[in-house]
Amino acid sequence: MRVSELVDRSGVPLATIKYYLREGLLMPGTPTSATRSSYGDEHVQRLALIKALAGVGLPIPRIRRVLGLVDEPENSLFEDLGAAIAQLPPYLDAAERSGDHPRARAALERLGLEYDPRYVAVAQLERALATVEAAGLPMTGERLDTYGRHIGAIAEFDISLMPASAVDEAVRYAVLGTAVYEPVITALRRIAHGDHAARRLRSGPVHTPATTDPDPDDHRNST
Repeated sequence: MRVSELVDRSGVPLATIKYYLREGLLMPGTPTSATRSSYGDEHVQRLALIKALAGVGLPIPRIRRVLGLVDEPENSLFEDLGAAIAQLPPYLDAAERSGDHPRARAALERLGLEYDPRYVAVAQLERALATVEAAGLPMTGERLDTYGRHIGAIAEFDISLMPASAVDEAVRYAVLGTAVYEPVITALRRIAHGDHAARRLRSGPVHTPATTDPDPDDHRNST
């Protein structure tokens, strides 16, 4: 297809496509003349991935790192997934990522999940748990168990759909799925909060024991 068709199919403006080509994010097309090239479905798919990553706020260097892992996996699937997911927010500095993470370790042990401090999400969990603790809303065991049960079911479903035939496709699926589906999960949770709160309010006010006020007819309280 010509570049004009690529623009139509991808929904990405021509100037942006040229920018991605210059930055090396989009692979070149096949030259058909001195000034023209032909593009295929792989270019449409690549633009969809770049568009999704840019849409969640990833800067160009982080997009380039993710694409590099998709194009040329470096280590095991676990390590490449960790490296790719590290490009997604929230971002941590080296000090936050190093060492032990006691809050995360305790939470993962309770949930029966593997504790591996090399995986950036462990340090992200440590920061998140420290944040709620500092806010005076520490994660209780009951809340952690409930969250863990439902999030575990989501993760199991997601991974069951992950391509197992090639590492690059698995990395692409995991990173893109994380980037584009986490906002969906967050939005659904907020909507569910609103729905349950509205249902609770419609069911009537919560009655609490009344405070003991002086009885106006009790002459012991009169002056």
